[in-house]
Amino acid sequence: MTNNVILSVEDLCTSFIVNKKTIVPVNGVSFEIRKGEILGLVGESGCGKSVTAHSVMKLLPNNGEIVRGTVKFRNKTGEIFELQDMKKFSRKMTAFRGSEISMIFQDPMASLNPVYNIGDQIVEGLRIHEKISKKQGNIRAAEMLAMLGIPNAADRLKDYPHQFSGGMKQRVMIAIAMICNPSLLIADEPTTALDVTIQAQILELMQKMQKELGTSIILITHNMGIVADMADNLAVMYMGKIVEYGSADQVFEKPCHPYTKALLKSVPVLGIGKQKRLKPIKGSTPDINNLPEGCEFAPRCDFASKKCRNTPPDVFIEQGHRAKCWNIDGAYYEKK
Repeated sequence: MTNNVILSVEDLCTSFIVNKKTIVPVNGVSFEIRKGEILGLVGESGCGKSVTAHSVMKLLPNNGEIVRGTVKFRNKTGEIFELQDMKKFSRKMTAFRGSEISMIFQDPMASLNPVYNIGDQIVEGLRIHEKISKKQGNIRAAEMLAMLGIPNAADRLKDYPHQFSGGMKQRVMIAIAMICNPSLLIADEPTTALDVTIQAQILELMQKMQKELGTSIILITHNMGIVADMADNLAVMYMGKIVEYGSADQVFEKPCHPYTKALLKSVPVLGIGKQKRLKPIKGSTPDINNLPEGCEFAPRCDFASKKCRNTPPDVFIEQGHRAKCWNIDGAYYEKK
């Protein structure tokens, strides 16, 4: 790991036992994130984005395990730890969660405890990691809520989750994740179930936190439009693998993988006009228990050859831009 890299994931493979069968939803994932950087992890539902995040956080259920790969993290003091070596729920990993790495989960409605007030839920992490009094914790919590745009923050600490709207609950979740000023924030579909206006506010708040606190962010989403203005780098996932990886400029200006190109064509753009219709990705994702022999995207790809269907593609690299595709020459993608 170079000095500015805080998280390095190399050849991560995670498996689950389901109905006595082994499935591998994450297979050979590699990426890294630098200090103060936003990495967009993009792909359809079920492609392995959340399992990747849960693997990094060591929050896998009892039937899941990391079977291969390395996950290295540099903490605030510069020490490097191999997270996959820490046993599940060990004291050291528990100390990492919240203080060094935090996560915003998909559904704030399900993530907040309805029987505890908001203040207690925000302060809990502070009291565990920094050993401060409840009074000091409430002061910090009120400051954090005010920073996130919640009015009368000190008074609202006494309120319960049902007294907050969906957007306000998501701000509370961000406050819980950021209260200990972690080096890395993993945001798993942070705008799910929120209306468009509130989505924009939440994303703007995350950018503000990233700039003011220097936090690195892994932003998990299925929407290429969300990461267009936020991400420094993009990792596009399909069936448990990263099929394209590069800077946001590289991926948006010259997408190399047909799946990336298909995702971009399926996103509505302001001013697109009635003449230009959105193009859905044909077919559906393959059965994870019966994956194609070659490229997993071949059954849905307009340009798949016999080689694509029979042989897994290599990784082609150009100035840090990587793609797993046999037909990397971009000219053929525009089929007339």
